[in-house]
Amino acid sequence: MSARPFQAVNPARGPVIRKTMAILSVSLVAALGCSGAYAADAAPPPIDTGDTAWMLTSTALVLMMTIPGLALFYAGMVRKKNVLATLMQSFALCCIMSIVWMVAGYSLAFTTGTPWIGGFSRVLLNGIGAHIHNGADVGFTLGADSPNATTMTIPESIFMMFQMTFAIITPALISGAYAERMKFSAMCIFSIVWSLVVYAPIAHWVWSPIGWLAGLGTADFAGGTVVHINAGVAGLVCALVLGRRKGYGQDDLSPFNLTYAVIGAALLWVGWFGFNAGSAVGANGRAGMAMAATQIAAAGAGVSWMVAEWLRSGKPTVLGVISGAVGGLVAITPAAGFVLPGSALIIGLITGVVCYWGATSLKHMMGYDDSLDAFGVHGVGGIVGALLTGLLAYGPLSATDANPTGVVGSLHQLLVQSEAVLVTIVWCAFASYIILKVIDLAIGLRVTADQELEGLDMSLHGERINN
Repeated sequence: MSARPFQAVNPARGPVIRKTMAILSVSLVAALGCSGAYAADAAPPPIDTGDTAWMLTSTALVLMMTIPGLALFYAGMVRKKNVLATLMQSFALCCIMSIVWMVAGYSLAFTTGTPWIGGFSRVLLNGIGAHIHNGADVGFTLGADSPNATTMTIPESIFMMFQMTFAIITPALISGAYAERMKFSAMCIFSIVWSLVVYAPIAHWVWSPIGWLAGLGTADFAGGTVVHINAGVAGLVCALVLGRRKGYGQDDLSPFNLTYAVIGAALLWVGWFGFNAGSAVGANGRAGMAMAATQIAAAGAGVSWMVAEWLRSGKPTVLGVISGAVGGLVAITPAAGFVLPGSALIIGLITGVVCYWGATSLKHMMGYDDSLDAFGVHGVGGIVGALLTGLLAYGPLSATDANPTGVVGSLHQLLVQSEAVLVTIVWCAFASYIILKVIDLAIGLRVTADQELEGLDMSLHGERINN
């Protein structure tokens, strides 16, 4: 099984799940309103205090990845006149996405519903406190009304919050592609709609007990498809729809303060242990291996990007090594709970070089302006990591009594991973494009030329950095 312990991975069950999928899809409307996290006649499972403590810690670490981690990482790479606006994007999205997830996102992603989308039983977190007594909560059964029900040893409130941090950082990652030119109002609307129309369904497909990609056997430990490919592809679509920044290719668009970017990258690296090791949903051996794989892959990618840049340009740069490390963190995300340290190093070394190519040669060859390389790092790194998971997965790490072989690297698993990658790219690109075009028609996407020239700090927020 995957690190998301409720994810089905047995290929032999594919035909059965597809038949179930067809039947459930016919009754979509009825299913949306009636599925919950608990079975009515099942006793709630007990809490494991060690698991609960680790998941509280992991949740805080992942939140740190967005604020201040990603906020500083992105702000350090834009021009001085856009630093505050870039910080504002991450901070505002943290606030907005928290509410969206609480109101509807969590319910659509993680209640059972159908193989395509969850239900409405947890809208506004309805019923999440039903088992609290004298201040004490209990564990819960995710997908209790499905064939793949999974008993959790943490309260549902913590699981909901952990997943909320993923829903926060994903649209924030997209902002790196449209930095320095999207209207703040358009960004807010796009992020809200995108979270419900793109993120929540794909999270349900991959991580729900009856998600249809989970039924095919997709292995995504912590979000290679759901977070990184999703964000990277959406970022590329944003860059293409918005067009290039004024002066792209002629003016000096170099970063204002790489010190901010280094601090942000360091916070991302540390926070990523919560992202990946926390996806074991417990304090266990798989979390430990995921942490080791995360560190090794990030180091490998940082070195390989640095060396590739050194050989090509004659100088290794600070921006290069931090970008490489982040690329390695991205690529190991789907694989962290499935591979051993040696495989993690292979993933990191390959990803550093490929992401360097994606952020330089590919971008220049295609001519798009992905401002802070959201696609070049997250999209490309996520694809590489998802595919290499299919080749390098070590079965015993994900083996269970129900599936004693676990997920094993093979041609079959590579094909399963390829299908998940392709489906994510197609749905994300299509839906993101439609959302952007509708918003553009309604209120416009891009700031005016004068606003862009003045800088978004002053033109959108009336503030500036004075020193």
